[in-house]
Amino acid sequence: MSSSARVVRSVPPSDGDVLREIPLPPYVTGEDAQFAVRAVVVHAPRRWSGGTICRNDASPHPCRLHRWGRRVLALRGLPPAEIDALIEQGDPAAEPRPPRPGA
Repeated sequence: MSSSARVVRSVPPSDGDVLREIPLPPYVTGEDAQFAVRAVVVHAPRRWSGGTICRNDASPHPCRLHRWGRRVLALRGLPPAEIDALIEQGDPAAEPRPPRPGA
């Protein structure tokens, strides 16, 4: 008797198949900054038995939205310490400080 069952193997994604970064806005508006604050707070790190994961979707931290939010806030002129303080505050509706001149 021959078996016609097919074996399906799990193949890790190649570099071309990896999810790409979320594009940044051409210039960062106040609304973009609000979305970015929400992204970094909602997608904050959470310690888990297997390591650090995204609190929202359990993907490895930092997830795509968290990385996008940090990049947008950095473009807005916030230094990493201020972004970390927003995350620590834990309020997704927190107002980021106004942009620095020249940032």
